[in-house]
Amino acid sequence: MVSKTWSFTTLGVEAVKVTVEVDASRGLPGTTVVGLPDSAVKESRERVRAAIINSGYPYPTKRIVVNLAPADLKKEGTLYDLPIALAILASSSILSQDKLNEYVIAGELGLKGEVNRVKGVLPAAIMAKKEGFKGLIVPPENVEEALLIEGIEIIPVKNLVETAAFLNGDIQIPPAEKKEIYNRFSFNVDMSEIVGQYQAKRALEIAAAGHHNVFMVGPPGSGKTMLARRLPTILPPMTEEEIVETSKIYSVAGLTSEIPVASRPFRSPHALCSDVSLIGGGNSVKPGEVSLAHNGVLFLDEMAEFKRSALESLRQPLEDGFVTISRASGTYTFPARFSLVGASNPCPCGYYGFPDSVHQCTCSPHQIKKYMSKISGPIMDRIDIHITVPAVKPEELKDKREGESSEKIRERVIKAHEIQKKRFQNSKIKFNSQMGRKEIKQFCKLTQEAENMLLQAVKSFGLSARSFNRILKLSRTIADLDSCDTIELKHIAEALSYRETTT
Repeated sequence: MVSKTWSFTTLGVEAVKVTVEVDASRGLPGTTVVGLPDSAVKESRERVRAAIINSGYPYPTKRIVVNLAPADLKKEGTLYDLPIALAILASSSILSQDKLNEYVIAGELGLKGEVNRVKGVLPAAIMAKKEGFKGLIVPPENVEEALLIEGIEIIPVKNLVETAAFLNGDIQIPPAEKKEIYNRFSFNVDMSEIVGQYQAKRALEIAAAGHHNVFMVGPPGSGKTMLARRLPTILPPMTEEEIVETSKIYSVAGLTSEIPVASRPFRSPHALCSDVSLIGGGNSVKPGEVSLAHNGVLFLDEMAEFKRSALESLRQPLEDGFVTISRASGTYTFPARFSLVGASNPCPCGYYGFPDSVHQCTCSPHQIKKYMSKISGPIMDRIDIHITVPAVKPEELKDKREGESSEKIRERVIKAHEIQKKRFQNSKIKFNSQMGRKEIKQFCKLTQEAENMLLQAVKSFGLSARSFNRILKLSRTIADLDSCDTIELKHIAEALSYRETTT
C-alpha cells in the first residue's frame, strides 16, 4: 500500500513542495529512503523507527521504500522525520489518508516520539497558502514564525502520538492564534548619548534617509562603533512586508529564536570571518551576514582588517541588493539589501593624520599604504558617504547638554522616506540610492549654479561615472531632507564634502 504526506524543501528563501511517499510491500524487512536525501535525511530511518515503537505503534515488518519527490531536488535536514513517520503509520492503516492531504508537515523526531523544531517553516507557510493547503503541522517552537502568514491554520504538535490522534480526529488541537508583533520598536541606545561628532551624525541621518552606504575613518576610541550601532535607531519601523522578508531569511538560516525580526537587523561580523560566512554558501547552502542584514545594517568594524576576497564579494549585493550562489546542486538567490557601514583606523597604529599631544603615528608609509589597500577602489566607489571621525575634544566631553535624540532625527528620516515613496510610487525603486540613470535624469534636477559646481568637481577630482551618479543621488537625498524639489548649490556642496575624504 502506498501512502502520502506533504512536506517541503527550501531553495534560497523559497519553499518547494515535497511529496513524501511510502510503499510497504512484501520482502526482507528494511527501510530505504530515495529522492536525493543527505546524511541527516538518511539517518531519519533510525529516528523514525525508534519514535514509532516508543510511541506504542507497531513498526511494519515489511520492505519499506520512502520516496521524496521531486527526486531531482536535494533534500536536507531533519524536517522529514515527522511526515515519514506519519506516512508509515498510514501505510499500516493506523492513520486515515484523507486528513493527511490537508496539511504540510515538518518536524524532527526524538527517539521517544517528541517533535523538535526545524528550519524553513516560514517559507513553508507561504508555500502552503499558495498551494491551497488547509494548514501546517509544525513543532511548537516554530509556531510563532509560521503565524506571520495569515489565512492558514498552524497546528502545534508536541509528539507523534498527539499528531496521530489529531489526524484521526480523536483529539482537537485548536490552531495557534496570531499575536501582535509589529510594535516592537525599542532600543537600549540613542543618538543623544553621543558627545560631539555632529558631522558624523548628520552623515548617518542622510544615509538613513536615502539608504546610502557609509565609510568612517578615525583613530581608536573616536566613537565609530557607537555611531554605527545607533543607525538602526533612526531608521523607520519595519513594515509588515519587511518583517516577513527578513524573517524568511532567519528561518532558512535556522535562527528561529530571533523570529519574528520586528526590529531592523544589525549585523557586525568579525574581521576574521570567511568569505562564505559573509556572503553565504557552504556545502549546505545558507544565507550569509549580508542576507541576515537584509532591511537593516551591516557593520564592518576595522574594515581594512577583513580579507580582500571577502570585501570583493560585497560588490554584487551592494549593486544589486541580492546574492546569487551557484553550486552543482543548483543556483540559490538570497536577498541582501542593507545599509553598509564600514569603519577603519587610518593605519595599523591608528593615528595617521590624527596627531594629538599624546599619540603620534609610528607607521611607515609602506605600512599605511598596505593597510588601506585591502579596500579596493571599486568597493570604495560603491560607498556614497565617506567621513572623518576625529577624537572628541576634552571641552566637548565636559559638555553635559544632551544631544538630539534618535526620535527627532527619525522623524526627519521618515518624512524624507515619504517623499521618496511618492516619487517612486510607479516603480520598484524605494530609495534614492537605488535610482538608475533613467531615474537620475528624471528626478535630479539641478540649478545652474549646482550643475556648474558638480562639473568642476568631476574635472578637479577625476570622478568616475559611478561617482558622478552617486553624488547626484546623495544630493537628491539631502534636498529631500530640506523638502526641496530642485537640487541647489548647498546640496551639491554637502554631497561633495562626503567624497573629499576618500583619499
